[in-house]
Amino acid sequence: MGQSLLDRITIEPGKCGGQPCIRGLRFRVTDLLQLLAAGATYQEILQDYPFLEHDDILASIQYAAHQTDHAVVLSS
Repeated sequence: MGQSLLDRITIEPGKCGGQPCIRGLRFRVTDLLQLLAAGATYQEILQDYPFLEHDDILASIQYAAHQTDHAVVLSS
C-alpha cells in the first residue's frame, strides 16, 4: 500500500516550481496539507476539488510523514 500511494506524488521540474504535486496535476502536496491543517475534512476537500481522490489525500499525508522521518543533528 505504501509505495503505490507515494506513486501518486510527482515532481516535475517545469511544474509548480518543481514542488511535489498530486498525480502530475498542478495541485501541490503542500496545498492539500494546508487545507487539512486549516480543518478541512476529507469530504470537503473532495467536494471542493472533484479532480482529487481519497487516496491523493492519504498519499500527501504519507509523503509528509516520509519527509519528516530523518535524524536531525544539532550542534552544541
